[in-house]
Amino acid sequence: MNTKPMRPAPPVRPRKTQIRPSMLLSAVLLCLLAAGTLLFTLVGERLLYLQYPRRYEEYVQYYADKYEMDPLILYAFIRTESNFDPDAESDVGARGLMQITEPTFDWIKGNIAPDEPLTFDDAFDPELSVRFGSYFVKYCLARYQNDLATAAAGYHSGWGTVDDLLADDRFTDDGQTLTGFPYEQMGLYVKKITASYHWYQRLYGDETD
Repeated sequence: MNTKPMRPAPPVRPRKTQIRPSMLLSAVLLCLLAAGTLLFTLVGERLLYLQYPRRYEEYVQYYADKYEMDPLILYAFIRTESNFDPDAESDVGARGLMQITEPTFDWIKGNIAPDEPLTFDDAFDPELSVRFGSYFVKYCLARYQNDLATAAAGYHSGWGTVDDLLADDRFTDDGQTLTGFPYEQMGLYVKKITASYHWYQRLYGDETD
């Protein structure tokens, strides 16, 4: 019997994985999407800090402490009222960072600075505006059970208007805070204040706890 030696089997070479162009393109797009999302998040957050700044921090913090209130509330009022422009003046003559009218200025002066030689022109001074405005915000909060929306309505439209609404059960559940704001300008103002406060809390709340 004639036997021939068996030849060893040729080695099996591993197949090279073929990367299809479509797979490569998908991977690149996913990387770009992830990078774009991260960049958008970082840029968006930076823009929020620019849109909701904390200027005049020394004055705001001092008078917030003095009147035992959240300084972020004051920033929300200043941003809404003047967007941090100390020279701002409205069509009805409200002045300064916190847009105080002359009758309100005189009332606040009589309460906290009766002997100081101040005039309404001083309402443009940043520190005085924050000082008087902080007192007025605190007064509105105390008058309306620390409800920010109702206090904002009082700051904007006056206590007489708010008290009249509180006597109407269409706009209140308890006679002390408002659940509805029937006047367009009042409603818009309240939304601006509460929205601004929300964002200030979101951006800086951890720092003030």
